[in-house]
Amino acid sequence: MTAPAAVRPARDLVAAEEAARAFLAALGWDLNTPSTRDTPRRMAKAYADLASPRQFTPTAFDNEEGCDQLIVQQAIPFASVCEHHCLPFVGSVDFGYLPGSQIIGLSKLARGVELFARGPQVQERLTSQIANWLVETLRPKGVGVVVRAEHMCMRLRGAQVSGTLTITSALRGLVLDDPRTRSEFYSFVNAGAGR
Repeated sequence: MTAPAAVRPARDLVAAEEAARAFLAALGWDLNTPSTRDTPRRMAKAYADLASPRQFTPTAFDNEEGCDQLIVQQAIPFASVCEHHCLPFVGSVDFGYLPGSQIIGLSKLARGVELFARGPQVQERLTSQIANWLVETLRPKGVGVVVRAEHMCMRLRGAQVSGTLTITSALRGLVLDDPRTRSEFYSFVNAGAGR
């Protein structure tokens, strides 16, 4: 799967800082105090960081041990930006996959989450992108992804409720098609849900 950053235009932090300055001034912020003078620069840098995944190459290894059971990694943290309100949503991702001929380096799962979380996003798409990336990278027998996130667009505006989690899932292959494998995957995910 093509990395999202590969199709994004180049960043222009000077223009972003000028736009942030105009935006904040239009909202009535006083940008001439010692604590706000650099706010437009910091704001531009913060959003640039949220939109810039670190590129990497997934490291896959031959499944020499013949592992034929689920491999699950839980609570991979992420931060993203809602493309509808430009506010953050933060949460965690639980992965599970049933290996085929290859396994992936465990740290690469977290890097894969970051790859798709950075930039304008919606949780539903993020969940599917992560699952599809793992399928394309490893060709496993099955994949399960569960994403839990709190959205600041719900907490800070609109409904103004805090502590509400949105949960999405994407299942592929045997994790979707085989009831026993699906049940095992969700039992792992639910066991770690109260962490």
